[in-house]
Amino acid sequence: MHNTRERPMSVFRLVDVSRVFRTGSVSVHALRGVTLSLTEGEVVVLLGASGSGKSTLLNILGGLDLPTGGQVFFRDHDLTRARDAELTRFRRDHVGFVFQFYNLVPSLTARENVALVTEIARDPMTPEDALDMVGLSGRMDHFPSELSGGEQQRVAIARAIAKRPEVLLCDEPTGALDSKTGVQVLEALCAVNRMLGTATVLITHNADIQRIAHRVVVLADGQVTRDQVNPDRVSPAQVSW
Repeated sequence: MHNTRERPMSVFRLVDVSRVFRTGSVSVHALRGVTLSLTEGEVVVLLGASGSGKSTLLNILGGLDLPTGGQVFFRDHDLTRARDAELTRFRRDHVGFVFQFYNLVPSLTARENVALVTEIARDPMTPEDALDMVGLSGRMDHFPSELSGGEQQRVAIARAIAKRPEVLLCDEPTGALDSKTGVQVLEALCAVNRMLGTATVLITHNADIQRIAHRVVVLADGQVTRDQVNPDRVSPAQVSW
């Protein structure tokens, strides 16, 4: 009898991607021939020293930047051939971003900050559902100044996931947090991945966070030096800070 379970679909496929930044006569090779894939439902942790190319790679995945060479496919779409308007639609409809700094509007409540996204998304969840998913159902009407750093970051995650993105890109989401609040943020990201199946890419300088990932990708000097499946995932509560 054949196994009818479908294999996870590829969300991203990068083929020999390079990115060169030029300032006058100086060229900086941020990425050098990166070939990589990301599938549905995966949590992938990107590790590497500063300047290894992690943020450049994340920006290319998110349609914030284009490679100098190579190809980037989102499902069957070649993003390297996309024009600005197409990239804007791609970011709006398919990608959620979470950064180290929360970028919340100070004069809006948590609910109102999330509503900024739900009002323009194609098929959003309600702000209430998004905030409940990250454990903030009791803090919806609080302003950012009334929330802890971890709570503000979870509002930022709720805002990113409220449009039901297929991809969630996180650049140092725990970088400004202590261990207790950092674990809460990682728990929120894992819950979103588990409940929505959102492919999640997470940049971090804390190497122990790799233990929560399905896959770990290590970059050095703009190249992938390791890409391996994590055989023994742990919960965020087991991560060392």
